[in-house]
Amino acid sequence: MGTYIVKRILLFIPTFIAITLITFGISRMAPGDPAELIAGVSGENLEADRQTAEAQLQKIREKYGLDKPVPVQYLRWAGGILKLDFGVSYRDQRPVMEKISDGVWVTLKMNIISIILAYLIAIPIGIYSATHSGSIGDRISSTVLFALYSIPTFWAGTLLIIFLTNNDYLFQLFPVRGLYSTAYDESWSFWHKFIDQTWHLAAPVLIYTYGSFAFISRQMRAGMIEVIRQDYIRTARSKGLSERVVIYKHALRNSLIPIVTLLGGLLPSLVSGSIIVELIFSIPGMGKLSIDALLARDYPIIMGVLTLGAILTMIGVLISDLLYSVVDPRIAFSKKNA
Repeated sequence: MGTYIVKRILLFIPTFIAITLITFGISRMAPGDPAELIAGVSGENLEADRQTAEAQLQKIREKYGLDKPVPVQYLRWAGGILKLDFGVSYRDQRPVMEKISDGVWVTLKMNIISIILAYLIAIPIGIYSATHSGSIGDRISSTVLFALYSIPTFWAGTLLIIFLTNNDYLFQLFPVRGLYSTAYDESWSFWHKFIDQTWHLAAPVLIYTYGSFAFISRQMRAGMIEVIRQDYIRTARSKGLSERVVIYKHALRNSLIPIVTLLGGLLPSLVSGSIIVELIFSIPGMGKLSIDALLARDYPIIMGVLTLGAILTMIGVLISDLLYSVVDPRIAFSKKNA
């Protein structure tokens, strides 16, 4: 196991270098001049006083290293990554890591809650559907889950705002936007703050969760159906074991392999957030930070977010592989146990 982990980590090095090259290259291919955006110089102003504007833009390019050849810019940026220094934002001069840390905790809270809820809902539904395949309950749950999974996030979020947050005729269960009430005060007690923020996060977490548990439950159903058709499950039943013991002790563990695969892939999404959800509900998380950076050509923020997502993707794949051996002992990563 230890040798396997070391080999995978070493393999991450060339993969990470390739990802940073692609990320850097894509950011530089985007149209527009970031120096003009930093200076707030429009095309009309540039024509009106070209000499002064060009001098100002040149100073900005020199300050941020934008006047250097692209390979030099990449090497300077990659060198900073080794020191966990992604530079400063072009928009407000704040360090990239500081801006990311501000948004990542908000996104983490929403995603962790939604993932826990999705799995708590999806696994029992998947087990029920698999053990009652073809029944009325299975057909109803399948229809509902397919309908939920097919609903676009932006549409579901918009409907929720219309009917449950900002409607004078039906319900006003949730606040429209933000993380806190307008009357929020730092002097509030811990529980007062907790309840207020939970109330504000309820609507976006609901939108985060509905599509996830619909998809996970279908994967759980498919995995469970495949497992309960295996010979060793028939053998367990022929020994007189109760159906509960057969399903929850013998079948459940092996049917979790597809779910483990999904769990490993969810790690990068924990911090990348959902641009649509965070924009709809005005949540200052990683999704909103990313789209704002894209619109402003804020290269350091864009590259910082993409690089962080790449690192977490590789870690998620490794964790997923390691969890395979936990769920299914037949999977081994060493020649000794193979």
